[in-house]
Amino acid sequence: MFLRPNRRSKDGKDHTYWSLVETVRTPDGPRQKTLCYLGELNSSAQAWWLKTVEVFNEQGQTQQLKLFPSHVEPPADDPAVARVLLNKVRLERTRQFGSCWLGLELWKRLALDRFFEEAMDEYKADVPWSRVAAVLAINRLCAPGSELAVEERWYPSTALDDLVGIEEGKINDTRLYRCLDRMLPHKTKLERHLKQRYGELFGAEFDVLLYDLTSTYVEGAAEKNPMMRRGYSRDHRPDCEQMVIALIVNSEGFPFSYETFDGNRADVSTRETILRMVERKYGKARRIWVFDRGIVGEENLQAIRRRGGQYLVGTPRNQMKQFEEELLKDNWTQVRPEVEVKKVAIAQGEETYILCRTAGRKEKEKAIRQRFSTRMEDALRRLARSIATGRLKDRNKMERRLGGIQARHPQVNDLYGVALRETPQGIRLQWEMKEERRLWRGLREGAYMLRTNIETGTAEELWSRYMQLTEAEASFRALKSELSVRPLFHQKEPRVKAHVMLAFLGYALWVTLKHLLKRGAPIVSQPSASGVDNVQPLSAMKALALLSTLQSADIVLPTTDGREIRLRRITELTAEQKSLVQQLGFTLPEHFEFNQTCSVDSATA
Repeated sequence: MFLRPNRRSKDGKDHTYWSLVETVRTPDGPRQKTLCYLGELNSSAQAWWLKTVEVFNEQGQTQQLKLFPSHVEPPADDPAVARVLLNKVRLERTRQFGSCWLGLELWKRLALDRFFEEAMDEYKADVPWSRVAAVLAINRLCAPGSELAVEERWYPSTALDDLVGIEEGKINDTRLYRCLDRMLPHKTKLERHLKQRYGELFGAEFDVLLYDLTSTYVEGAAEKNPMMRRGYSRDHRPDCEQMVIALIVNSEGFPFSYETFDGNRADVSTRETILRMVERKYGKARRIWVFDRGIVGEENLQAIRRRGGQYLVGTPRNQMKQFEEELLKDNWTQVRPEVEVKKVAIAQGEETYILCRTAGRKEKEKAIRQRFSTRMEDALRRLARSIATGRLKDRNKMERRLGGIQARHPQVNDLYGVALRETPQGIRLQWEMKEERRLWRGLREGAYMLRTNIETGTAEELWSRYMQLTEAEASFRALKSELSVRPLFHQKEPRVKAHVMLAFLGYALWVTLKHLLKRGAPIVSQPSASGVDNVQPLSAMKALALLSTLQSADIVLPTTDGREIRLRRITELTAEQKSLVQQLGFTLPEHFEFNQTCSVDSATA
């Protein structure tokens, strides 16, 4: 690491600018990487115009220093002169800056700093609770971890103490836990604040609501948490206690509300609770609800109709049998190259059905059926061979093995008629394909059905609206992967609920970044199979990863009189990082504000 001079002439004057450079190894050989710019140091030719830097000493007194390289003779008898030993300049206290700075800017863009100041800073505390809440939410966005991990590993490695203004050593797990306890009572106000803020920033509307459920498991027995129960695990962890989370977003993925349920709560039983909760918070309105077939129940749909609401839902596939004739007709409307839809009205009915079929989905389901059919037939042949050769003679054992084969292939078991029959040669296993069922299975493969009480709209428009349910699924993917809502390490019910609220806050930041990227359209090119680049917007996670390499650090300048001048600066941005920051509409600070207890430009003896 060394200082490199960069010389240029401007307005008839010669200037020398200094940058801190390190040598790095690359596949093309050693290269020099600029870490950050120190700026211009004075020279003797500039005695009539000297650049100064403001620093403060150990007593907190500020002063202006004029920095000169040690080989340059400064003006005589000037106590504000400091001569820098260029060969001893070093870099210290490197911290992760870019991603946590972006998280804080998103926090401010949503006005969450003001919201939590009003909600939590009523009484004076050693560290304002609103700032601790910001640390927790930014961690959930950037590097989700437990409160202990935040205290011991993540927070000390970031520049959040500089950005948020929290003194070193003031963040600990106890303070983080207490902050969670203080955040939870403000859940309803937070949801209303975000709804209003998304409307102001993006013009988001919430007349169409997408509703979906997921589960998340807890580490440990959770004996003190009555919500934790064993139920249908979407995480494939039936061995763990879990809870159910319901999330409501609009058609663009902006969060509207969420709720938590006991881990053994059936999906269809959550609907009435959610309807009452939404009406209590936001009043009665003619909203359109979109949800998949796992939440569909006649009682749920009747409850929506009683409230004057509208719905567009998926239906169980066993209800398609009554529309077999419609599946055979050719009056389909092609809405995409591989997607066809048709609208089917029921006489004297309040609802309309939309039949949909997808070519790609049909091929996939056909391949799955053929694979399981082949496996089942192979297993039946092996069993028949064992019976025919006399290796298996006990009828009870034959029936148990046959039952095991049928249990292992539930996907195609209904397609086969299987029986053990007495023949002159003894007991034999016989089976045959049920042709009628095979034909019906082939007909319905790739097809699914929607139902709605919305009176207007074509089949294409209703199908497109239902496809927006993928935004809710994307929300859960973000919560479970990027934001790590699972697993839960808290044991008490209020802490678990506060953890979910924190994940909801992290998602609020994540979806804000997603839409800022979409609106600003920073783009990256991805090569396709045809060799033509596909231009796509940068994803939220890629944007965070791109800025995660940006760091803050202290440039330490030893002087000839034994002092050390410490300048806290941000490392140099790459061209791609500059473009991203510009298109997001944010501005990086040139250097940190003076703060005697936190980030400083200082001079010490």
